[in-house]
Amino acid sequence: MRGLAGVIAALALGAAAVAQAAPSAADKTAIAAYEARLGPNDSPLAARMAELHVPGVSIAFIEGGRVKWARAYGVATAGGPKATPATLFQAASMSKAVAAATALRLADRGRLDLDQDVNARLRAWKVPESPFTAEAKVTMRGLLSHTAGLTVGGFPGYAAGKPVPSTVQVLDGAPPANTPAVRSWEAPGRYAYSGGGYTVAQLLIAEVGGEPYPDLAERLVLRPAGMTASTMAQPLPERLIPKAASGHDARGQVIPGARNTYPEYAAAGLWTTPSDYGRFLITVQESWAGRRGALLSAASAKAMVTPVDASAGYGLGLLTGRRGGHPYVTHGGSNEGFRCDSLAFLDGSRQGVVVMTNGDNGSRLAGEILAALGRAYGWGPPDPDNKASTRRAPFIAPR
Repeated sequence: MRGLAGVIAALALGAAAVAQAAPSAADKTAIAAYEARLGPNDSPLAARMAELHVPGVSIAFIEGGRVKWARAYGVATAGGPKATPATLFQAASMSKAVAAATALRLADRGRLDLDQDVNARLRAWKVPESPFTAEAKVTMRGLLSHTAGLTVGGFPGYAAGKPVPSTVQVLDGAPPANTPAVRSWEAPGRYAYSGGGYTVAQLLIAEVGGEPYPDLAERLVLRPAGMTASTMAQPLPERLIPKAASGHDARGQVIPGARNTYPEYAAAGLWTTPSDYGRFLITVQESWAGRRGALLSAASAKAMVTPVDASAGYGLGLLTGRRGGHPYVTHGGSNEGFRCDSLAFLDGSRQGVVVMTNGDNGSRLAGEILAALGRAYGWGPPDPDNKASTRRAPFIAPR
């Protein structure tokens, strides 16, 4: 581990930067803030990465409808090449916002009703009837807001070379799936995080859209949002592996096979960069503002950022909150060997940030970077009734 720490220390503060307009004085101050003082001991970023055994971190900052600056630190793979702003990371549960946007685009076209019983449209598999579904039916709105009353919080993925199940096999918990069957465990209506619910949504999106889910997500969301570096392909195609980070465990060692495969595309399958994901968040901001030509209709954008269970603060694919009285959306992600986080304000300067790491301890690092940027840009503390800070995506360890 001394070798990894040495690599990080050597590379981290010689950060790779994407071509952007010259950062303003305020941007330089914000960048310096997280580079110089993180964690309980006010450690420099390089030292903090070494302490947490996080080999690489990539950050993009958005403001006023554009990616304003991006930086990357450390390495894409322990002992390997530098991380750059173009390095691909697994977005993990941040994929859910893209899934929600894909469903909402179908709804905007009149091809999907968010409040219809999903079993009325599903063909290859249906939510098994139960006393809970007799009380209230499972809907797409419920699936996307984690209020459908379904099981399976998250997914561990499949190590390279292992058999990968179909969507129906995942939903039935049938081999080679490594998670239980997705079933009702309570009546719809209350927030309970369910990646299983997002896999039901994945199947319905594909069946209603008439294309494989990765193709629909790319056509309806990734391409229109300008996410040209991103892909839903699982496993990652060979041609993209040189551009991709490897996942690392809590000791900073590469996980077996370097990166797990996630056939649960809607819940965890997106490969992207912070800058590309920032472009997606910009489309959410523009849609919420009702700008002409935005990705989503104003009604769909409002639905996306309106909590379904008000006690939880979760809309459709995104957590919602307020800081200093300003509304924002946020979501984190936890895949094997990858941790990430994001936040974007809907009004005012429309600032936001995306942080992606390739280490199992990266959530802590990402949180510290977000906090440092919040202080530097004067975002203020979360409002007293803010729910977003208490609802994060769970990590499911492999069996």
